[in-house]
Amino acid sequence: MNTVSKSLFRSLEIFTRDAGQSTRSTITLSILESSLQKCRKPKEFLQIHAQMVTTGFTKDTFAASRLLSFAVASPFFNLDYSYQLLMQIDTPNAFTWNTLMRGYIQRHYPQFCLPLYSLMLGRNMVPDNYTHPILIGAAGIRSSELEGMQIHSHVVKFGFETDVYALNTLINMYSVCGNLDDAQLLFDRSPVLDSVSWNSILAAHVQAGNVAEAVRIYEQMPEHNIIASNSMIALFGRSNCVSDARKLFDGMDVRDVVSWTAMISCYEQNELFTEALEMFCRMKREAVPLDEVVMVSSISACNKLEAIKMGEAIHAIVIEEGFESYVNPQNALIHLYSNHGDIVAARRLFDCCSLLDQISWNSMILGYSKCGLLCEARMLFNAAPVKDVVTWGTMIAGCAQHDRFMEALELFGQMLNGPIMPNESALVSVISACAHLSALEQGKWVHAYIKKNGFHINIFLGTTLIDMYMKCGSIGTALEVFDALKDRGITTWNAMISGLAMNGLIKESLEKFADMEKCRVIPNEITFVGVLSACRHAGLVEEGRKHFCSMQKTYGILPNVKHYCCMVDLFGRAGLLKEAEELVESMPMTPDVATWGALLGACKKHSAIEVGERIGKKLIELEPQHDGFHVLLANIYASKGRWDDVMKLRCTMKERGVTKIPGCSMIESNGVVHEFLAGDRNHPQIVKIDKMLDEMASRLKIEGYQPNTADVTYDIEEEEKETSVYRHSEKLAIAFGLIDTLPPMPIRITKNLRICSDCHAAAKIISRAFQREIIVRDRQRFHHFRQGSCSCTDFW
Repeated sequence: MNTVSKSLFRSLEIFTRDAGQSTRSTITLSILESSLQKCRKPKEFLQIHAQMVTTGFTKDTFAASRLLSFAVASPFFNLDYSYQLLMQIDTPNAFTWNTLMRGYIQRHYPQFCLPLYSLMLGRNMVPDNYTHPILIGAAGIRSSELEGMQIHSHVVKFGFETDVYALNTLINMYSVCGNLDDAQLLFDRSPVLDSVSWNSILAAHVQAGNVAEAVRIYEQMPEHNIIASNSMIALFGRSNCVSDARKLFDGMDVRDVVSWTAMISCYEQNELFTEALEMFCRMKREAVPLDEVVMVSSISACNKLEAIKMGEAIHAIVIEEGFESYVNPQNALIHLYSNHGDIVAARRLFDCCSLLDQISWNSMILGYSKCGLLCEARMLFNAAPVKDVVTWGTMIAGCAQHDRFMEALELFGQMLNGPIMPNESALVSVISACAHLSALEQGKWVHAYIKKNGFHINIFLGTTLIDMYMKCGSIGTALEVFDALKDRGITTWNAMISGLAMNGLIKESLEKFADMEKCRVIPNEITFVGVLSACRHAGLVEEGRKHFCSMQKTYGILPNVKHYCCMVDLFGRAGLLKEAEELVESMPMTPDVATWGALLGACKKHSAIEVGERIGKKLIELEPQHDGFHVLLANIYASKGRWDDVMKLRCTMKERGVTKIPGCSMIESNGVVHEFLAGDRNHPQIVKIDKMLDEMASRLKIEGYQPNTADVTYDIEEEEKETSVYRHSEKLAIAFGLIDTLPPMPIRITKNLRICSDCHAAAKIISRAFQREIIVRDRQRFHHFRQGSCSCTDFW
């Protein structure tokens, strides 16, 4: 007996003693019933119990059973008290034992039913026709077929095998436990069948998704009741048989709210959201009572259709019908408003809701994240009373999607320190964050965690891992993940094709595309972006033309702006500036910033000053706030010594408030990502870095290196220019890598902009002079520097 029950029974002893000392009054059944109806407090019940004990009325089995029934149903007492009360009854019958068994089920303790039944049999009590159905129901709740089979044998032993109530619960138990064969066998052999029997076997096949068998049973039913018809509509909805569901719905003589709900849900499940809303409007016109499920389904349909006005109208109906305090419609509305940018309305609902659940908090955090309000999302996340796996996953994904990659990794670390394991969504977000930071060591750790904890590496997770390893320059590991995947989707192939191209393995990238075609995987738009990128990185003009033409001719894919950008870049890099400009002018859509940038970059590369100046000025007029166009044009002027034009351009940028994005290089060491800006002196190891820079400069000079100052856009002395390029962010990161990492580990660097010509030339020599592999990922591609050479073969 637990502490609460002991305390109650001590109180009962006191009341019993007091009742015994007072004048004994007679208690009858009518007095007992009246007293129990008025009973509102534990003290009052204990007084009634004490009076029954002192008067000996507990010996009356019926009176004692009424007392037990009240205790079992009462919120005052736990079931230990009811158990003790049962043990005090002198002559309990099957009804009293059944009462406590039902109480165990109602209070969510079905595991105690069978031990109580064993005790009942041990006291030579004979079960009645209600006992076994209660026990079978408990076994079904626990999905314990073994217990159910044991009770089934007792049903037969005590002669209840023809009892329709027992048979119906057995049919339901076997179906819940997944044993549809025995459920069907019982049904087929049953000498007596009622409507519950038919509904039970139909529900078994509906739950199992056996459409053909469910249709057969439904057609054989003596009467098509509403419950059976509603079950069939729900089954048709889950099985994509929408027309069958609608035919059955239209043919029903009588419909209840569940019928309408099932039909609306059927449309929603099959993405027929317009039809779902039409059905809701018809339901409203015909004055059918609305329920919570209908509201949620209709709001969800509005969300999918982006029908905000309709959603607002349904919101008004929610208030009109009195569902404004119901948490599920509120959550659906929060999701609707936040998903479509009205975060103020969503927050107003959240703040006004009297009952918030986990979904409410998660929906609001997701809404802020989708709107890019990460600070508000984080504040709400921190304030959440309980954080489940969805809460953590939503916040981590929000950070990863809005370029707060370090924060995503920090949150993931906090999550692992708690009791909740990450799900697939959280792992994908963290791996993506590692990819953007080129945090290979952390990415490897996450991969090891996935393996250790038995996560299935499916297409989604596998593709993300491939993308991460490719973006960290770890090509071999990416290939291992690809080869180990049993199922590969189009996204998996795309990740391989693009990744190999980005890492300068052009031949391998195009071969992977050929393998994909052999496997009869149909390429999509993203596939051809990867293929054309491979061609432009290697200057394969004719190969690029061939694939660009085959997109539409062979696969019926219309080229989009990204495909045109690849072709413009391909022509521009190859020096075909006229053809590149003609392609831009002939594009069926407006060229984007990247396309114009590719053309302007080609002009700089090939010293096409007049064309570059004309295009540069045009682009600055079109995109006056774009810093990249100003910088490229300034570089073109600087390369020809036109310092007055450089200064004019700088003044224009200052007047317009255009700020050049500073170059930033990142390097991971011992699980920590270090960032460097050009000329940076804030790193804790700056003294050691300075010494290494001097050592690098010394070895570079021995190797015959001459600084390339062509990209310095300041009219300063050559010596100052050389000092400036020596402290570019790439060189600072390389110097730190030489200090803080040991061979044969490659020095891995990520640059937010395109690597400059001087750093590219210096990195080649450093790789040979220091015998270290250096991998630099810039904004466009990877550069693998080994023994004085680069994987790009200087075509970049």
